[in-house]
Amino acid sequence: MPRAPLIAVSGLLETQGSPGLRLHNRYVAPLLEAGAVALAIPPLGTPEQWNALLDRIDGLLLTGGDDFDAERLGLGPTHPAAKVTPPEKQDQDLHLTRRALATDLPVLGICYGMQLLGIAGGARLLQHLPQDRPGCQEHSGGVRHGVRVAANSKLAGAMGVGPQEIQVVSSHHQALEQVPEPWVAVGWDSEGLVEAIEHSEHAFAVGVQWHPELGHAESAPNTELFRSFVAAAAAHASTKPVQVQSS
Repeated sequence: MPRAPLIAVSGLLETQGSPGLRLHNRYVAPLLEAGAVALAIPPLGTPEQWNALLDRIDGLLLTGGDDFDAERLGLGPTHPAAKVTPPEKQDQDLHLTRRALATDLPVLGICYGMQLLGIAGGARLLQHLPQDRPGCQEHSGGVRHGVRVAANSKLAGAMGVGPQEIQVVSSHHQALEQVPEPWVAVGWDSEGLVEAIEHSEHAFAVGVQWHPELGHAESAPNTELFRSFVAAAAAHASTKPVQVQSS
C-alpha cells in the first residue's frame, strides 16, 4: 500500500517573549483530509538542515504570513505600513522555496506564499495596496471578490474549473506586480491584479493570492486544489526509492 505523502508546512515566527512557530490548523486540516501527513517547519536551523528536510518530504506548503523586508531583498525601501517578517524567517523561506523549485518538489503557495514564489523567481512587489494601485478594490481583512482563472492552466485543472469566475477570500495588502518566465500569471481579479501564478516547467508549483483554506469545505474548487496538491506530492513520493530498515 502506498504511504501517505509527507508535506512540510511553513508558519509564522513569533518573536514576542520566547521565539516560536505559529501555525494555524486551518492550513493543515485540508491536507490531512486529502490523505497526507503534515510536518511543521521550525523557524530555525541552517541551510544544510533545511536541505535535509526537503530531501525527506514530498511537498511544501508555503502559508500566509507577514510582509516582506523589501530593502533586504533589494527591492527598494520597505514601506512603513509593512509588518515585516523577521530576517531569519524571510531568509529561511526564500531558501526553502528556491531549493524546492530546483528539485521539482511539489509546492503550493498561499498569499505570502504566492508572493514568496514570485519573488524567489525575480518578480516585482507591490508593497501597499491601494497606494500602489490607486482606486483599486480592497483586498485586506478577509474580503470576498471574484477571480478569473486561465482556462487551460494547470491551476484550472487542479481546481476543476473552466473559464468561469470563482469567488475567493483575500487578506493582503501586498501583491506581485508582474512575474518573469518561467512563471506565468494564471489568475486575475476584475481589475487585472495578479491573483495566481504557476511555474511552466515544474510538475506542480502553484501560488494563489487568496486563502483557499478559509471555508474550503464549502468551496469545491478550493478543496480540489488541496487534493491535487496532495496527489502531486503522492506522485513525487512514488519516485523515491523504498527505504528498507534493518531489523
